Amino acid sequence: MRVLVTGHKGYIGAVLVPLLQSRGHEVIGLDSDLYRRCTFGNGMPECPSLEKDVRDVELTDLRGVEAVIHLAALSNDPLGDLDPELTLEINHRASVRLAELARKAGVRRFLFSSSCSIYGASGDQMVDESGEFRPVTPYGLSKMLVERDVSQLATDSFSPVFLRNATVYGLSPRIRFDLVLNNLVAWAFTTGKVFLKSDGTPWRPIVHVEDVCLAFACLLEAPQERVHNEAFNVGRTEENYRIRDLADIVKDTVPNAQIEFSGEAGPDKRCYRVNCDKILRTIPTFRPKWTAREGARQLYEAYRRYGLALEEFEGPRYKRIDHVKWLLSTGQLDSSLRWNNGLAS
Repeated sequence: MRVLVTGHKGYIGAVLVPLLQSRGHEVIGLDSDLYRRCTFGNGMPECPSLEKDVRDVELTDLRGVEAVIHLAALSNDPLGDLDPELTLEINHRASVRLAELARKAGVRRFLFSSSCSIYGASGDQMVDESGEFRPVTPYGLSKMLVERDVSQLATDSFSPVFLRNATVYGLSPRIRFDLVLNNLVAWAFTTGKVFLKSDGTPWRPIVHVEDVCLAFACLLEAPQERVHNEAFNVGRTEENYRIRDLADIVKDTVPNAQIEFSGEAGPDKRCYRVNCDKILRTIPTFRPKWTAREGARQLYEAYRRYGLALEEFEGPRYKRIDHVKWLLSTGQLDSSLRWNNGLAS
């Protein structure tokens, strides 16, 4: 298929593009490339692309496209909290507009990168796709609203699919250190301490970035009648962990690391356990491969291979919120998070 991937230069997109290409798809990217200075390790994959904010997509950008995989968003809770109204503009309203344009352009399948964070404060109970939405952040709310609005656009010739990703981890050329397992391994590698900023009791479902990308590819290729206007929790049911259990895995992975709680560590209101059996039942070709322990080992070995210092992963290069604040403070972005003329470099 001819597939437009928005956010193709982000954390997931940088892994998804070569996977789709390896499966014979023609990939076109669309990304404003906010994180062009944030590449870790090997270089970025290449594909024909449009350097454009997702809010500025035009109908002509979608002509001849058979499927859209929509990843582009302000991508985590701290970044979403920076300006909640801007988060809703980019993550919600621009996403719905993109879907409307895609339908008008004749795009047949629209895969939306949603999040299990829409379950928000579900506590210890296991939730499946029929679970109650309880988002506790602007980011989670924006994902919930997109699902609500885009599902109403579904027709026989326009088929949306919603991938509710668990918390992602693992190596990517555009790695994020604001994701829990990536962060814990980075702390342990650079300081010898597995640093917990909560009391470690909240539950999180986690999933490797390569398994997320495999899910996108399999759902893209699945028969429409099996996935039409459906939501899928993406991950493995057995890969739900308390944060303190992830800390123990990291302690076992990084030599001589010790667990340490921050002085202000307390309970995190984001707590949810997720059942991911539906996608396995529906899509036999989707078989996730990674576990948290294997992922922690991959990350540790990558940090050793490429080198990583505390000031890098805690600084503005790899921390999304700090990088955006730096771009704003240096005048490279305007208040709407668009590049100022001539200053993108």
